[in-house]
This record gives sequence, structure tokens and C-alpha cells, in this order.
Amino acid sequence: MGRLFGTDGVRGIANTELTCELAMEIGRAAATVLSDGCRRRPTFVIGSDTRASSDMLGASLIAGLCSVGADVIQLGVVPTPAVAYLVGMYKADAGVMISASHNPAEFNGIKIFSGNGFKLPDMLEEKIEDLILDSNKVYAKPLGGEVGKVTYAKNAASDYIRHIKSTAHLSLNGMKIAIDCANGSASATAPTLFKELGADVHILSDKPDGENINRDCGSTHLEALAEYVVKNGLECGIAFDGDADRCLCVDECGNVIDGDMIMAICALDLKSRGKLNGNTVVGTIMTNFGFGKFCEENGLRFIATKVGDRYVLEEMLLEDYSFGGEQSGHVIFRDFATTGDGQLTATQLLVMLKQSGKTLSELASVMTRYPQVMVNLKISAEGKIAFYTDKEISEKLDEAKATLGKTGRIVVRPSGTEPLIRVMVEGSDIAQIQAIADDVATVIKTRLASK
Repeated sequence: MGRLFGTDGVRGIANTELTCELAMEIGRAAATVLSDGCRRRPTFVIGSDTRASSDMLGASLIAGLCSVGADVIQLGVVPTPAVAYLVGMYKADAGVMISASHNPAEFNGIKIFSGNGFKLPDMLEEKIEDLILDSNKVYAKPLGGEVGKVTYAKNAASDYIRHIKSTAHLSLNGMKIAIDCANGSASATAPTLFKELGADVHILSDKPDGENINRDCGSTHLEALAEYVVKNGLECGIAFDGDADRCLCVDECGNVIDGDMIMAICALDLKSRGKLNGNTVVGTIMTNFGFGKFCEENGLRFIATKVGDRYVLEEMLLEDYSFGGEQSGHVIFRDFATTGDGQLTATQLLVMLKQSGKTLSELASVMTRYPQVMVNLKISAEGKIAFYTDKEISEKLDEAKATLGKTGRIVVRPSGTEPLIRVMVEGSDIAQIQAIADDVATVIKTRLASK
């Protein structure tokens, strides 16, 4: 068996790849590793999204935790960043979110946070993984009153909402907006949050049934939101993913405002208020080519990391930077949060929009987005490994880079959360980059299809 943890926890199809047995093992191993050296019994807070499988996996995870003596505080359905915040507020030792983020309902995942609200570093994930995969492992077996206990946090959602509201320095009175909850975690918090902030809110996709999370809605399907905003003459639309750690928008004309453009708007505002440490923004290798140009034109420094908000945050912590994020909509305001938070991002953006007196399209015009083509190829785990050593693929990538020169770039990488290899090409000539992306994708598919 290979690594269990990807770039954002353990993820797979629930009940076949991510089984109850594995969830229980993760609970036992996580409690054992994270309680090492702890003088008292550890406490875990656990939240989940709205997938039908979340209750099943949560029950198994809790059983594993309690079986080795860890106590559990159940948060119910909350966003992932709520778990990261509440782990500190409730003085717990660790937090767990059961969610597969933007993936379809049949997937699920387990993300673990340390007691300070940060995603676990690779070293601790590897310790947990090694313990799960060790056939000779021996776990503690407490008896009687030493077995872990389960309690329920009745105010988890309202405690999180109160925190996000506290970050807004003015109300949103008079603003007319649409909110797409993706039939996910945001359904439990976003309607209340944005109404209490004062906005006239049109709520979409807030009726989860266990199967409709991310289905034709949310940050991965913006078409319906864009149409709704234009039809109803609203100022903008906000879309979250299944666990609400991402936020993407559409402006008053229905144009998509992605994570890079959100970061550009926010970076200028933070800089103007002296809140952008080092005048630096941290992004990833997938950040649009145009964002780098925007930074050059506005006296900002841009640093690119590997894909994954955890790597963005690691770089931010290393040099005490205050702001960063991803094109996908994970945006980190480190003054307020320890991870990407969709509702925090939306709140900050809407406050900036209200204060500016401009339209969202005007604010977004500070950055020119370069055309970008993305091709996703379904590849097996073995194929992902073979990708790194295949000579013909390497030669094709070198050829593509030479063709693009300084007018664009190509990034090809295995996904850390899905069975995919992503081919991304950027440049000023859309026909050229589409041809390059298709050419490279054909070679990769041909070479790795049999793996």
C-alpha cells in the first residue's frame, strides 16, 4: 500500500477506498501519535460536511479515537475552517474534518488539524501512516472509565459565525448578493453569517440531501450562479465548495472572479492599509501568469510554492507573511485564520467592495488574466509514479517549454487529491496553448494508459 495522506488528508471513494475499518485505524493511530508525551487524555473536535457517508465514517473514526482513550467533541456539520478555529477555542488537542471538499458525493476524506489549528506537517502524517501500515502495531486498550467519551458542541456553528463577523470592520447594509452553498457545509453557516452582516442575500444550493453536494453548484460549477446574478441585477455572487474552505465569485456581469483575482484585489487593499507583511503574496505554481505581472506593476513580491494551501501556509509561517492563497479559491488571511476559509475570504472581499464604492468588475480589472488551458487526465496510482521517470514525457515537456519561451509556461503535475494528472498551459495565444496542452496530454495518456 502506498501513502494514505495526499496534499489534503486521506481521500477516496467512501466504503471502498476510504472504508470504516480505515477510518477506525486512522482514529487509533492519530490519537496515539498526537497524544505522545501528553500528560492527560487527548481531546479531538470532529466536524463533517453533508455527504451521506460522513456519519458512517465519523462513527468509525470516533470509535477508533475512544478505543485508545481519546475524548471527542462532535461539532456536527460545519466548514473545514470552523474545525481549525474551534480546536483552539475549545482547547482541544487536535481537530478532524470529514470531507472530500469539492469532490462528488461518492468521495470522502479525513483531514487532521493540530491543536493550534494548522494542518498536520508531513512528518506527523507519516508517523500516523506508518502506525496504520505496521502489522505489528500495539494500541493501548483502556478499560472502564478510561475509555474515551463523546460530547456535543451545540453552539459550534454560531461560535464560528461570531468569529467571522468579528473580522468585518463595517456592515454590508444595502449590498445585494447571491450565495451558493454547494449543498455542503456552508449551508449550516453562510445564510446566517451574511444576513447578520447586513446584506440582502439570495441563498442558492442550501438544501443538502447527502447526495447533491457539489452537484452542478458551488465553486466548481459557476454557470447557474452567474446567470442568477445577472438576471436579478445583483452586485456579485459568492460560491463555496463542499466544505467551504474555498471561495470563488462572479461579478455583476456574470464574469468569473477566481482565486488569483480575489488575491489581487485583497493584496492591494492590505498593502494600502499596511497589513501586507513584506509587501509579499504567497501563491503556488498554478497561480496565473498574469498575477506575477500584476505584482511587478504594483511593487509587490510574489512567491510560488507547491500546490496545496498547506504549502502556501508553510511558506507564510517561515517568513511571517500575512497573505496568500490559490487560484482554486483557498485564500489565507493569517491575521484571522490558520487555513483557507471561504466565508472569511468572502467577508473580507465584500467589505472591500462596499468600502470602495466600485463594482466588482472594476476592482478585478487591476489584474489581467492570461489565457489558461487545463486538461485533466485520469491516471492510476502506478501511472502517477511512472510519470516522473518516463523519458518520452520528459522530452515532450521540454519541447513545449521551448515553444512557449518567455511568453507563457506549462505546468504538469499529478493531483494530490484525485486520480488525475493535470496539464496546465498559459500564454497570450489561446490557439497555441490549446494545441500544446492537447499534444502533451496525448503523449502522457499514451505512455501511462497501461500502467
